[in-house]
Amino acid sequence: MRSDLFVPDHQEMTTQDRFALQSKKMLKVTLGPDVLSRKGAMVAFQGQVSFNHEGSGSLGKFMKRALTSEDTPLMRVSGEGEVFFADSAHSIFLVNLEGDGMSVNGSSLLAFDAELSWDVHRTKGVGMMSGGLFNTLIQGQGTVALTSDGEPMILDCSQQPTFVDPQSAVCWSANLTPDVVSSMNVKSLLRGGSGEAMQYSFHGQGFVVVQPSEGPVVPPHSHGSGG
Repeated sequence: MRSDLFVPDHQEMTTQDRFALQSKKMLKVTLGPDVLSRKGAMVAFQGQVSFNHEGSGSLGKFMKRALTSEDTPLMRVSGEGEVFFADSAHSIFLVNLEGDGMSVNGSSLLAFDAELSWDVHRTKGVGMMSGGLFNTLIQGQGTVALTSDGEPMILDCSQQPTFVDPQSAVCWSANLTPDVVSSMNVKSLLRGGSGEAMQYSFHGQGFVVVQPSEGPVVPPHSHGSGG
């Protein structure tokens, strides 16, 4: 059998790295220690592997996860073998934490070493019942795999205030605490608005990673009238 499909670019790559990108859009993790990943992110695996729901770990963490639509249900991946992860053909990049940490937009979290600590944090400037403005703080020693809808860009927040659409912020330095601000004035609100009502505001020593997308577009729909 012959096909362009069988060129080396499409074959599994052998590497000693535990987290290894097979391409810009496919991640292979070699098990040993457990891995936590977003539910539904596994696309294939080889070997003896089990997948189990990962609980919140504490009542406080459970309550914060329950109140946010940004929450990403996690699964614990255990066993012996290799597991392949991907998300809607988004670009994947790896961050190696070395005793430090970072904050991650939940929709961009793909997988990370289970030994890393994590917690859900609410962004200042919005109420607890305002969905979608939460992030996951990940800290410790290990690797985190993140996704970006397109090639990501890094912005330095130390020189001047930096404003980012909440759906476009992938991750940022753990020491940065964003506020939520609105750039919409009363006049523009009365005219129907610009569609850019709120932004994350960053300012301090650190960075924010931005994707060239505001997330999936929900198609408009209408409810048919009965009777």
